Amino acid sequence: MPTLKDVAKASGVSVMTVSNVVNGRPRVSEATRRRVLAAVDELGYQVNLTARSLRAGRSGTIALSIPRADHPYFGELAAAVADVLQPRGRHLVIEQTGASREGELSALSQARLQMYDGVLLSVVGMQDAEIARLQSDLPLVLLGEKTMPAHLDQVMLGNLEGARLATAHLIERGARRIAIVGGTVDPTDSGMVGMRTAGWRAAHAAAGLVPDERLVLPPEHFEMAEARAAIRAAVAAGLELDGVFAVTDQVAIGVMAGLHESGLRIPQDVQVVGFDDLAVSEHLCPGLTTIDPRVDLVVSESLRLLERRMSGEDAEVEHLVMPVRLVVRGSTR
Repeated sequence: MPTLKDVAKASGVSVMTVSNVVNGRPRVSEATRRRVLAAVDELGYQVNLTARSLRAGRSGTIALSIPRADHPYFGELAAAVADVLQPRGRHLVIEQTGASREGELSALSQARLQMYDGVLLSVVGMQDAEIARLQSDLPLVLLGEKTMPAHLDQVMLGNLEGARLATAHLIERGARRIAIVGGTVDPTDSGMVGMRTAGWRAAHAAAGLVPDERLVLPPEHFEMAEARAAIRAAVAAGLELDGVFAVTDQVAIGVMAGLHESGLRIPQDVQVVGFDDLAVSEHLCPGLTTIDPRVDLVVSESLRLLERRMSGEDAEVEHLVMPVRLVVRGSTR
């Protein structure tokens, strides 16, 4: 592997000058900088990030561990984190965990943490006992939809309130048989699905309505194709519905396709509300009424908490639930 000395010899400058260039220090003329960078490219020199981080005590890199990088919500979340970090001179690394405990634990391995200044971890697969054993002195903030251990910072979406708002909006617009696609009938589910189902139930109770349990449709993995098939099967089986709360926008897109294929009009026959306010949602036809989970606040608050841990600040642990807002478009009357 080429060394700093090799680059210095090829570019006719000192090792210190090469070090100044590769570390972005300003004490180098533009002509010299270009000559050194040309030698770097020609020789294939690579900066030793591990050595740099050991010397400086930091790597300038933040890890974001998410279930799937190709999921629209997590893709938009990652882009928002990167947009905030870039002006601060920090880099973002995406760790895809597959929503498994093994993937999440691997993302937190000590070997990897040596290369990261801090980690934002979306927790799905790990059990409560495993989360509780995580070291509190790690620069770590949890992004999770169930209550986490008291010694770790957490940022959570407003799942309960968002689902309640979505369902209440459908009721206010005249819907009475409101399906929840992606919901659960398991009363012990304390995760995202359980909370959004609880919000659906709470809105019915506040309006004095009793939901039909047959309207709880639980397509697995929240994929568009599965939601599309689930709503088509429900309509074909004669299940009456005039509203749908889809637990994510991705589910809602599948629902809208399935309703269209079933000969039902949106919003005239069935009104639809999603959750996530994905960028694509306003470009559907009709545009999707949805819950905005305030990803901007999720990112800013998560990074605020992480910066405190990385700086060694002795601050109280925070568990935050983000506010939400209803975005009304053409899929509701």
